[in-house]
Amino acid sequence: MANLRSREGLLGARSSAAGNSNSGEIQLRIDPMHADLDEEITGLHHKIKQLKGVALEIEGEAKFQNDFLSKLQLTVIKAQAGLKNNMRRMNNSIFRQGSNHLYHVILFALVCFFLVYLWTKHSRR
Repeated sequence: MANLRSREGLLGARSSAAGNSNSGEIQLRIDPMHADLDEEITGLHHKIKQLKGVALEIEGEAKFQNDFLSKLQLTVIKAQAGLKNNMRRMNNSIFRQGSNHLYHVILFALVCFFLVYLWTKHSRR
């Protein structure tokens, strides 16, 4: 096997015995181990096509998910606006009708306290 790292290995040794030493002909030797380079290049070309297809699928999925997130964000913004509007309406209605529920809670607590007081006084007798 010829040394492919040297000029003689790549171009071939020039034969002076044949009398062509000054003819300028170049002999090229191809290593039989690397003879299937075309097949490897074709295989790499197919792999590049597959990677390009995968990249295009990823790009399509990314665009779909970005659109979905944009729509979801718009929906959340609308829901927040609706919730804020409803809270404002509830606050206005409580303000107009008054907050009697606080008086009812205080009255209920006083009645419970009074009942417990009477029960403890009655149980000591």
